[in-house]
Amino acid sequence: MKAVIIGAGMGGMSAAIALRQNGIDTEVYERITENKPVGAAISVWSNGVKCLNYLGLKDQTARLGGIVDSMSYIDGHTGETMCRFSMRPLIDQVGQRPYPIARAELQTMLMHAYGPDQINFGCKMVSVHDGPDAATARFADGTTVSADVIIGADGAGSITRDYVLGAPVSRRYAGYVNFNGLVETDDAIGPATEWTTYVADGKRVSVMPVAGGRFYFFFDVVEPPGVPYEKGSARDVLRAHFAGWAAGVQALIDKLDPATTNRVEIFDVDPFHTWVKGRVAVLGDAAHNTTPDIGQGGCSAMEDAVALQWAFRDHPDDVPAALTAYQEARAPRAADLVLRARKRCDLTHAKDPEKTAQWYDELRNEDGTNIIRGIVGNIMGGPVTPVH
Repeated sequence: MKAVIIGAGMGGMSAAIALRQNGIDTEVYERITENKPVGAAISVWSNGVKCLNYLGLKDQTARLGGIVDSMSYIDGHTGETMCRFSMRPLIDQVGQRPYPIARAELQTMLMHAYGPDQINFGCKMVSVHDGPDAATARFADGTTVSADVIIGADGAGSITRDYVLGAPVSRRYAGYVNFNGLVETDDAIGPATEWTTYVADGKRVSVMPVAGGRFYFFFDVVEPPGVPYEKGSARDVLRAHFAGWAAGVQALIDKLDPATTNRVEIFDVDPFHTWVKGRVAVLGDAAHNTTPDIGQGGCSAMEDAVALQWAFRDHPDDVPAALTAYQEARAPRAADLVLRARKRCDLTHAKDPEKTAQWYDELRNEDGTNIIRGIVGNIMGGPVTPVH
């Protein structure tokens, strides 16, 4: 059997590795010409880590992951610690430490595990079609490739998704812009083994450790889509948005590199449950484009890959049956996580200011129990973290 994967992002590479472990002949096609991930880092929660472990990448993942021993919320204006608690109860409950990881390093790890010389770069797919015996993808240069199955891991603007659903899908603006990047750890910003989050006014500033003595940082700014932005002006823009905020936030703004700080408008897609059309299926952001507010976008893509492997393991000679099993295993959970992230997004970014103010009050009385319960609820339910 031959499978073509469109897209060499986290989901696509995880799927290629997973299917090849089933003995399936895989080919990966990627539109970009080199590895340039969008965003500085990713929160790989325990379910995502377990997927990577399952794919044989346990040691490599642990080397790249930052150590998060505790979590805190800080009042963005006063610098007062609202709550601080250990991550140990979460690790004990789910059986795996989460790892924030620099996105480029995670991507490189996956590509290396698959074989970077086996990835077809510079291949922009322009259409995909199902057929009775094979599915076919056509590329911008006029070439085509056919296979028993085509997996569209082609991202938020997926062409494969449009084909599967029969019409283009509109992405929904989530209401905020995310600035992110990497800096060296600095106690003036937050402890080196803590995920520190400053909150106030429906805005958020957060740092978490990744390997190599670095923080992954992000700032959330509530503003309309399409606001003009000059690349390299992040420090000035953030100083304006966070004027008067706590000293740790100011230290982070001073420390960041404006030239390498990313600015991303945040969108998601309403959940849908049709992931398959004949021999064509979607995976990752193409299937469940979500906001990053619960850190499950990449983890969900990794879960997709494992579920896809299991579906073909159980139906090795029946592509329609395998893809149907994959869809049934993944669509409901992925949809739930999209909506959970949307709900968290609205609370964090003050869609209802009274509810957000109430949340801030709750944080001041939090011992970690409620927050960890919520995170565990997101983690559990996938192929490698079943709910018993």
